[in-house]
Amino acid sequence: MTLRWIAVSTAALTLALSGCGREDSAPSASAASAPVPAASSPTPSSSHASVSPSSPDPALAWLGQWNGPEGTYLKLEAAGPGRYEIRIKDLDAERTFQGTAKDGAVQFERDGKQESIRATDGDATGMKWLAGKATCLTVRAGEGYCRN
Repeated sequence: MTLRWIAVSTAALTLALSGCGREDSAPSASAASAPVPAASSPTPSSSHASVSPSSPDPALAWLGQWNGPEGTYLKLEAAGPGRYEIRIKDLDAERTFQGTAKDGAVQFERDGKQESIRATDGDATGMKWLAGKATCLTVRAGEGYCRN
């Protein structure tokens, strides 16, 4: 599993760096659809280092819209180095949050609670509608969004 994570991380980094030096800074469709897998342990004591200028930001591959069930979605847009604008549409309304890349995730505050967006698969979202999907983001158990 560790070798697979390294291979996927290397591929994502290669895709992200292949766009360096181009005038159009938007990631390619293949880079935007290939998130880096989340750490096997979602706890804050994870061994992942914080994102710094010398370490790649896996969330760059997550830019764009991720769909959930019943018309819900999560949209992630870059707002500067290591910073993101997060728009989440639930069954009631769309809300916007400011997030920061940290420990292989995008962290943000919602309703006074610290939340974290991580790359997962559909099964890890805990949502039957997303089970079996391969490329997803999970905010917490029962709240996830996928691309395929």
